[in-house]
Amino acid sequence: MIDTRETEDLAAIRAAVRSLCADFPGEYWRAKDAARAYPAEFVDALTKAGFLAALIPAEHGGSGLSLEAACVIMEEIQACGCNGSSAHAQMYIMNTLLRYGSPEQKAHYLPRIASGALRLQAFGVSEPTSGTDTLSLKTRAVRKGDSYIVSGQKIWTSRAEHSDLMLLLARTTPREEAASRTEGLSIFLVDMRAALSKGMTIKPIRTMMNHSSCEVFFDDLEIPASSLVGEEGKGFRYILSGMNAERILIAAECIGDAKWFIEKATGYARERQVFGRPIGQNQGVQFPIARAYAQMRAAELMVHHAARVYDEGGNPGAEANMAKLLASEASWAAADMCVQTFGGFGFAEEYDVERKFREARLYTVAPISTNLILSYLAEHVLGLPRSY
Repeated sequence: MIDTRETEDLAAIRAAVRSLCADFPGEYWRAKDAARAYPAEFVDALTKAGFLAALIPAEHGGSGLSLEAACVIMEEIQACGCNGSSAHAQMYIMNTLLRYGSPEQKAHYLPRIASGALRLQAFGVSEPTSGTDTLSLKTRAVRKGDSYIVSGQKIWTSRAEHSDLMLLLARTTPREEAASRTEGLSIFLVDMRAALSKGMTIKPIRTMMNHSSCEVFFDDLEIPASSLVGEEGKGFRYILSGMNAERILIAAECIGDAKWFIEKATGYARERQVFGRPIGQNQGVQFPIARAYAQMRAAELMVHHAARVYDEGGNPGAEANMAKLLASEASWAAADMCVQTFGGFGFAEEYDVERKFREARLYTVAPISTNLILSYLAEHVLGLPRSY
């Protein structure tokens, strides 16, 4: 049996996040959305409160919390109507640096990331021609003395304009020369402040939600060899372990979104009067809300389970993927239900429903699409033939 009862510590974290988010109401987010502006004040507040350093060990200035605690933080941000996508990458990117970074890299960067002096928000993996076929990426990093020369392009690199550092995945050995199909990719920690004047260009991509997405171009960018994280050629294996944390954290955000939609719809259904009675008295309104709640709670169980498997040192590949699948579908179902409950008012900006609706749509597509999760489960859990 999976127990979702929270410890006093987790409940205290949730209450502290809720208190912080109260200073950033719907008006704040609507203004940022309209201006396509980065919520720097919100990110700074999260940083000062120590929430973005949750997974950084105490010896490096962080809180040294569990992934489950980090999930509580991200879930509550979304449940309060805020948008954690402006900062969530710092948590899951951190995993790669923590696990595979050198002692020198950790000592140099982690305290400054924890304090907010540096932002690690950009993750350069996806490319226009390869998409989720990561092993086919074309960005190259060629060793030249004490440097690497980077050439190529990344896409959907969110927050690139607002990050000081980027975790970059590039090919260091040509695919045809690699020892195996998963070898030959390497991870680099790139100082974006220096790179902007030396061959890196950032181009924003306007999307349906205010997600600060960008294309990033590398034109013979020279970076120091000390930027390499871990062993050359092992980068794909490194990011896979980080992706489990990413999927669990994103799943927690989806649970928070679902809770926000359900609370919003329930409150409106109680108050909205049509034909002389609250619309929530009608089963046609009640049942979709109740179904969304049941779907959310079921997904929530898997998110907690996946986080605990991760925290206990297990391999949560299947659990992380199932958590992401179930939670993203639960949040999208709740979003659709909420718009339907509000009717025409669901499309009015002042209720925040349409903004959260647009934001929730992303997570059945990225990071990792629903179809790829199903393919993973079919092959690696059920033992069916590989489909791609």
